[in-house]
Amino acid sequence: MLIGVCGEEFPPVREALAQVIPGAEVVIIPHDRTQALARVDVLVPLSGRVDGQLLDATRPRLVQQFGVGLQGVDVAAARQRGIPVASIPASDTGNAVAVAEAAILHLLMLLRRVPQLSASVNHKVIGQPIGQTLAGKTVAVLGTGAIGQALITRLAALGVTAVGVGRRPYAQQPPGVRSILPPERFHPTSHLAKALERSDALVVAVPLTEETRGLVGEAELAAMPPGGHLVNVGRGPVVDYTALLGSFRNGHLAGAGLDVTWEEPMDPGDVLLTHNVIVTPHIGGVTIESYAQMAAAFAANVARLTAGDDLENRIA
Repeated sequence: MLIGVCGEEFPPVREALAQVIPGAEVVIIPHDRTQALARVDVLVPLSGRVDGQLLDATRPRLVQQFGVGLQGVDVAAARQRGIPVASIPASDTGNAVAVAEAAILHLLMLLRRVPQLSASVNHKVIGQPIGQTLAGKTVAVLGTGAIGQALITRLAALGVTAVGVGRRPYAQQPPGVRSILPPERFHPTSHLAKALERSDALVVAVPLTEETRGLVGEAELAAMPPGGHLVNVGRGPVVDYTALLGSFRNGHLAGAGLDVTWEEPMDPGDVLLTHNVIVTPHIGGVTIESYAQMAAAFAANVARLTAGDDLENRIA
């Protein structure tokens, strides 16, 4: 069994797969594609681009994502070639919980002014900077899927008033959403700006699609009260870069926490980083617990492929 992983990012994925699929060889498929590519049994997109050219070069029997996101996969090209495409839902593996915790981490780092804490320690200053408590705040959560639901539940336990923003009307939301959010604290995506009018922070927890690209723009950021915070654990391009930079330059936004960026890795010299922006290297779902469960789900689908059984969570 030869498993091809697109790119050198997320090295723990390779280690996890080697542990759960005995005898499998895990190889890196470089992004630049300047070398001849080996034929593989399973192609793992991660954050790479999987198009018809790559599919023809590697001829996989299965494109299996190690996680949820398939925005880099040309699903139509795979379907034309008869190559199945599958993902691993966040709700079944602990991934949603891990990403929700990362969102809370960013909120706390921003409110307690973590970058300034290091400066105080370095200068032997005691008792400052003064921060803010998360309890009592109102946080809008853009995305009411598994990650959004996990986040809303945990925010409530911390004394936060959560406002959910989802693609479908409230009546069409799954029971899990309606059990944790009353209708008055839910808004459709088309009313995102209204949801932000009384929100101290916005957490972006939606995948990147043509509908969500640039969804958080100038009007949405301006709708937030002055001094608000933005956290993105979804995908970078859901937030309009120019609008975010402009909101810092005009003094409206107080800070941003980004676990995902427009290009990864983010350029350390990016002008955005001259403002109160905390960046983590896309580690929201990268925990020992979630990786163990995702690897097990991955291995189970590979076993189904080998046995000729129906695949789980097949997209195409």
